[in-house]
Amino acid sequence: MGDLSNPFGLAVAQLGPISIDDSRTAVVKRLTALMIEAHSRGSKFVVFPELALTTFFPRYWMTEEEAVERFFERSMPSIETRRLFELGAELKIGFYLGYAELTPDGRRFNTSILTDENAKIVGRYRKIHLPGHAHHIPKVPFQHLEKKFFEVGNEGFNVWDTQGVRIGMCICNDRRWAETYRVMALQSAELVVLGYNTPSTNIHWKEPSHLRMFHHLLSLQSNAYQNGLWVAAAAKCGYEDGFHMIGGSAIVSPTGEIVAQAQGEGDELIFANIDLAIGVPLRENMFNFAKHRRTEHYGLIIERTGAGEPLGKAPV
Repeated sequence: MGDLSNPFGLAVAQLGPISIDDSRTAVVKRLTALMIEAHSRGSKFVVFPELALTTFFPRYWMTEEEAVERFFERSMPSIETRRLFELGAELKIGFYLGYAELTPDGRRFNTSILTDENAKIVGRYRKIHLPGHAHHIPKVPFQHLEKKFFEVGNEGFNVWDTQGVRIGMCICNDRRWAETYRVMALQSAELVVLGYNTPSTNIHWKEPSHLRMFHHLLSLQSNAYQNGLWVAAAAKCGYEDGFHMIGGSAIVSPTGEIVAQAQGEGDELIFANIDLAIGVPLRENMFNFAKHRRTEHYGLIIERTGAGEPLGKAPV
């Protein structure tokens, strides 16, 4: 595999809870503290969580207008977040940041951005696999209203060349879908970065709580291996105004191995000098798409959205 002769310093900045009453300014101070720590450890890039500037507001029933007023960003950088961008440029650290985006024409997306080492925004992703529901569900401990507050992302799964790495982005529930990673791997992605806010309780069906963490890590590890790329995932976690979300922020190798993982559920930085060459043998051999993929047999993947009748027939 590789020999770390040209390592890429990668940090994941996990956040503990953000109260519904916390100001953007207070949150940005926490983000800048983590970025300073990332710089002290030799990081070139840091991954922040999904909706990193606010509490996970889709758990609360409110009008769309109230959500926009309290939780959405009309510009990026904003007045409150400008200091993070200035620090990134000063320290020469690129970053991934998730937030609620309000477009100039009033559209709402669960969004992440990618910056280079000069804090220039070079990429944007709008969450595609929105979980949850749009209506009020009584008698559950919290709501999961992403389908109410956000539109489905309209810009696809893209990959950008920045800081000498081919980086793709996704957000939270996207990490569970194989198509997410495969589309980016077909653009020669070397690293996929993502943030998440994952409740430890599933309100839609009874599920043992330990499976939340198991499925989270399983998704990261299996998709890293099956596409020969690195995955870095940042949680916002802990008891946020009494509602618990899982931690488990992690950096995963193309071999599927976890090389760094958060220990707690507070603000915590994890770091690894990653060797991008580790994915090359997998992409050239086991998962050499050009040599081994059989797209003529995969048509059903895009012809059907939901499951339908089996197509098998008795051989003649």
